[in-house]
Amino acid sequence: MIHTSKYPPHIVVVRPGVERLTAINSKAFKEEVIALIEGGASQLVIDFKEVSFLDSSGLGALTGVLKRIGHRGDLVVCGLNNDVTQMFKICRMDRVFKSYSDVDAAVQAMSESL
Repeated sequence: MIHTSKYPPHIVVVRPGVERLTAINSKAFKEEVIALIEGGASQLVIDFKEVSFLDSSGLGALTGVLKRIGHRGDLVVCGLNNDVTQMFKICRMDRVFKSYSDVDAAVQAMSESL
């Protein structure tokens, strides 16, 4: 389901691999990302460029991933379209997750903070 790319110095970009992150597929998304974390990934960028819709289950999965990382690393999001941005704002997740316009901006910001 997910697609990953690695960027120096230990940043993993995760693309959900679905157009809609909902109750139907959010559990699988969460499990796959948690497997990355358990495998040692701790600096994650979730790229929502190809995700056109996100519901509360998708946000719940993302929050679960953030909790799993805890203080061992960081998780940011990027590529949010207007509808996904609106969902983040409605649920006040825009206060929880740092958001960037695209992968390059997210990776650069994360690299600078390491």
